[in-house]
Amino acid sequence: MIPTTLEPLIAGILGHHAIPLSRADIDEWQLHRLKNQLNYCQKHSSFYREHLRSVEPGGIQSLAHVHRLPFITEEHLRAHGPTMLCVSQDDIARIITMHSSGTTGAPKRLFFTQEDLEQTLDFFHMGMQHMVDPGQSVAILLPGSTPDSTGHLLARALERFDVQSHIVGLVTHPDEAVRALSKLQPNVLVGFPVQILAIARMAAHLQLYIGDIRSVLLCSDYIPDSLSTELTQLLGCEIFTHYGTTETGLGGGVDCWHHCGTHLREADLFFEIIEPQSTQPVADGQWGEIVFTTLTRKGMPLIRYRTGDLGRLLPGTCPCGSTIRRLDQVRGRINQACLLNNGHRLGLDILDEALFPLPDLLDFNAQLSTKDNQEQLCIDLKLLPSRSERWQQSARELLSTVPALQGVDIVLNAPPETNIHPAKRTLEDHRKDIQP
Repeated sequence: MIPTTLEPLIAGILGHHAIPLSRADIDEWQLHRLKNQLNYCQKHSSFYREHLRSVEPGGIQSLAHVHRLPFITEEHLRAHGPTMLCVSQDDIARIITMHSSGTTGAPKRLFFTQEDLEQTLDFFHMGMQHMVDPGQSVAILLPGSTPDSTGHLLARALERFDVQSHIVGLVTHPDEAVRALSKLQPNVLVGFPVQILAIARMAAHLQLYIGDIRSVLLCSDYIPDSLSTELTQLLGCEIFTHYGTTETGLGGGVDCWHHCGTHLREADLFFEIIEPQSTQPVADGQWGEIVFTTLTRKGMPLIRYRTGDLGRLLPGTCPCGSTIRRLDQVRGRINQACLLNNGHRLGLDILDEALFPLPDLLDFNAQLSTKDNQEQLCIDLKLLPSRSERWQQSARELLSTVPALQGVDIVLNAPPETNIHPAKRTLEDHRKDIQP
């Protein structure tokens, strides 16, 4: 068996030569680093000095004791960001500012030292070796114009093993992206799931060859099963998945050749899953909210950061032989699911699974509202110019299989433009905007 390429990376950090690593060795490292990170935060950050005032790092005798520590949320980042720093502003190499949709208050800001960024580079360097060989090329459909942005870091990591990269950027117009790729002829595509699917479908429509695609890495958003299935059929290549957020340092985990969950960056991050309401830990294999703690970060450590993402840790050893913990495919944001009058939960993930088998679909917008005291779901489908005349009937047939939509009035539109979302997508809920 060939273990994940993260094995030598993590083994090197732990100072071990035997591969695969034992679970005990990883746990011992994480416990040691957790205590050190707590001490470091209390010593160097005015925020953490108060936030962790009742914590004695020496009292953390096992990883199970992490549940004694208080959480960090995005509200803490907005309100206390600069005071969470453990270094001076002069030592910060990269600041990432994030404005949440619909939020008028302070943005979230994440601060990284050069050492923090180098750890991400190491992860990208080793993780990408699953997908591409020296001498090949990668098209990066991610932001990359800014130094130390995701695309820029990935390109630098690929240079380390003689892989050529082309930073294409985020995709708004699939036809333009397809024409660009047809000139580049890359071997690997890296980007948002919906954007990659839109490119594959547009390329088939335009009858343009975009390259001998060996593999695709889907990242930066959750990945519907139906989308992966469609993409595999269109490109006939291997599909890899990555989990990571800005808060994790842009990299979090990547799957191996067996595709049984994303192997996590356990030398730098400790992951746990909690029940969102009670905040109590759940066992491996159970779904809940993803929480992580940085173990080696210097600039702005995060202790038990609640991501808001729905996921689960998979039990046991990967078929590749690695004991590095694995995160199952993330199901999206917990707070973006809408509770309908019929008692069902409706999230974008449910609509994605239902609609992406529609062969002409590039993307869609979805809005919930109320009309004549009835819930109404309006969906604007972004379709290929060669759309089937039966597009509306086909879409309704697919949506009819969704139990959550029983009793919901569905309105379908197909505007002529083929532009798609340039970043993450949401299910908009305007029901609260309707006054009784």
